[in-house]
Amino acid sequence: MDLLIEGIEQGYVRKTGLVTKMAFDGLTDNYPIYKVRLDCLYFNDRNDRIATWISQYKEENGFQSFDKNNKEKYNDIIQNFITESNPERLKQTQNNIALIGQQKSGVVLKDGRIIDGNRRFSCLRNLSKNDEGFKWFETVILDKNYENNAKQIKMLELQIQIGEEARVDYNPIDRLVGVYRDLVDTKLLTIEEYARSTNDTPNKVKKLMEISKLLVEFLEAINAPGKFYIARDMDLNGPLYELYGILNKIKDEDKKQQTKYIVFTNFLMKPSGDMTRFVRDLKKVTGSNYFEEFIDREEEISEQILDTLGEYEDVNKEVINKVRSKEDVKNQLETTMEIVSNKAKVADTRNKPSQTLLKAISSIQAIDKRLVSKLGEEERLELKDNLDVLDEVIYEIREALNV
Repeated sequence: MDLLIEGIEQGYVRKTGLVTKMAFDGLTDNYPIYKVRLDCLYFNDRNDRIATWISQYKEENGFQSFDKNNKEKYNDIIQNFITESNPERLKQTQNNIALIGQQKSGVVLKDGRIIDGNRRFSCLRNLSKNDEGFKWFETVILDKNYENNAKQIKMLELQIQIGEEARVDYNPIDRLVGVYRDLVDTKLLTIEEYARSTNDTPNKVKKLMEISKLLVEFLEAINAPGKFYIARDMDLNGPLYELYGILNKIKDEDKKQQTKYIVFTNFLMKPSGDMTRFVRDLKKVTGSNYFEEFIDREEEISEQILDTLGEYEDVNKEVINKVRSKEDVKNQLETTMEIVSNKAKVADTRNKPSQTLLKAISSIQAIDKRLVSKLGEEERLELKDNLDVLDEVIYEIREALNV
């Protein structure tokens, strides 16, 4: 249905007499606001966030489970995603609309595709179940279709959803997905067009492009290409930014690639919990004399894990959880980072041996003596070997001190 023709003729669309100022395709103009019946509208599957949710739904429920031709079911599925992404914000908006009505108009295309107003549309759908007075959505209707006006519509969408300072709830991973699709994959927009639409500098957009490529490389490395929701669920935005900064400082291309895939493995296994802190610790290691040791210790583990994932036809959440359950591998990764990171820290404080020794004493005192008495034979021997090494180190320090 064309809302501006059949919609008006059949009474599904009504003019309100109100107008709103809006910039579209480089021109600012006054656009009339209409009331459109809710069942004539549908969520925009080209929206970066919605496209990511849809891919996740298909992955988890089967590709045949998603029927875009069934508009009501299609809207129900996506509305559920919108609700789950920020239930408190939706509840707040819904209570506000219930009290004083819809205050901000949306933007839709003439076929009913929603470009701006997903949350408001969701709230009205909820409220209309108990009150017919809420079955209308106030919106601008652009006399455009997506297929022939994709660039202009995308720029408008970015301007509304990212360019305005008030929009703070845009998931950073979803934004990286959009940057990759629009600037790298389809080349729908140039760097300058994206920067202009989002009120960013071209240099910042270039940085976003490079980080979005890292995101894609990570998913390819774990044999889950295109499954962006996995990176969103892992909350990798901060770690990816930190990794980008580290890689830029490594001049040797071989080391850069080795580091990248080692870090990807740590993203996957999440040995220490906080990945942003892990990558920040790695910064100290890459700038120390122990960088080679770090690569040597972790590269073999990384190759084994990534090769294992390559054996799976379909890497999903279940597979990732299975791989992550290997506590011995996680411990190896975490221990390696602790050892090398501590060496780097010690090197930084080489002129403060007493402080270093105090930290070592504190760590040793933290050992639970009751657990030691319950160790098995193999663990007892391992602990004894480590104590012998410690004795040797202490002896060497005493000798140096006597000199």
